[in-house]
Amino acid sequence: MVTESSLSPEARSVLGLHLSRRGVLAGAGGLGAAGLLAACGSGAKSGGAKNTNTVRWGNWPLYLDFDSKTKKYPTLEKFKKDTGIDAQYFEDYNDNDEFFGKVQAQLKLGQDIGYDVVTPTDWMAARWIRLGYSQKFNSANIPNKVNILDSLATPSYDPKRESTLTWQGIMSGFGWNVEKNPKGIHTLDQLFSPQNKGKIVVLTEMRDTIGIILMAQGVSLATVTESQFMNAVDFMAKKIADGWIRGVKGNEYAQDLTSGDASAVIGWSGDMFILSSENKGKFDFAIPESGGTISGDNLMIPSTASAAGKANAEKLINYYYDPTVAAEVAAYVNYVCPVKGAQAAMEKIAPELSKSEYIFPTEKTAARLQVFRSLTPAEETKWAQAFQKAQGN
Repeated sequence: MVTESSLSPEARSVLGLHLSRRGVLAGAGGLGAAGLLAACGSGAKSGGAKNTNTVRWGNWPLYLDFDSKTKKYPTLEKFKKDTGIDAQYFEDYNDNDEFFGKVQAQLKLGQDIGYDVVTPTDWMAARWIRLGYSQKFNSANIPNKVNILDSLATPSYDPKRESTLTWQGIMSGFGWNVEKNPKGIHTLDQLFSPQNKGKIVVLTEMRDTIGIILMAQGVSLATVTESQFMNAVDFMAKKIADGWIRGVKGNEYAQDLTSGDASAVIGWSGDMFILSSENKGKFDFAIPESGGTISGDNLMIPSTASAAGKANAEKLINYYYDPTVAAEVAAYVNYVCPVKGAQAAMEKIAPELSKSEYIFPTEKTAARLQVFRSLTPAEETKWAQAFQKAQGN
């Protein structure tokens, strides 16, 4: 039976204090204490490939349990202690295309990219696999692989989960400042209410931003056509040109909300949950009446990882697919947990979070979420170019 006593002392401290993640950001001048640690250690990434006792993980900001007092990640510290592996963690993702652009040339040349584990979103994971930039798992090293939720077990880009396992599931919808939007935001028309003009931010993740617009226009993301997609892009472009949308951003959109530069966003559930809990309910989130999107970020081993790096990466992935560890992480990040048994573990360590629709969505909630269909390489190029042009890029 999972109990709180089975957690590391550091993890119990994190859960007990309900740490202010955004406070960490503010205290570090916008970069974040965790980010500062990553930046300070980034020089070790390239050399880590020669160290057989190291694993280097590139992930998104605020996406792993973090103790602001010790400036460490409790679950990662426990992994290091239990295995003796030097796990180096880098908050180097802000946007999928941006990250891929930084490592693409090295991947093509077969040179070390500085990571043994990367964390791309579904559609980008599909690209890595298609281009031969990922390695297949040795499943014997990841026995906890069986814990992946049935609904996530057979994605089209990796139907046998040979190269990826979901890190967290991501819901996108509307987020807002409740003082500026006291009635909430549940439709696209409400997002573009007068009080939000010039203070709306949407995501750089094309499938989330355009997906939300498409569903509001009555389009199914499973069958979206090029003409429907381009119509939604034109809608966004006009809102930018007319001064409604102030920016198209990655994870940093949360800073726009906390600074007051933005009052409404197309954003991610986990971020909005944390913003609300740490700002006395000043922010809120909702899945649009017309539907929200859901996708996943994936643990993946790049083709350039050494044999030792791959083996260590598999140990790391297996560790995070332990239900108790997954629950510890979920209690901090508040994204959809992909691991079977984590909800039962959460009931023991943080009962109030075991009922969270953000972490463990019910069938009713899941039915309101859509997955953007897979694109062909030609579609991906053409549609992404149109999305970039609409932003003025």
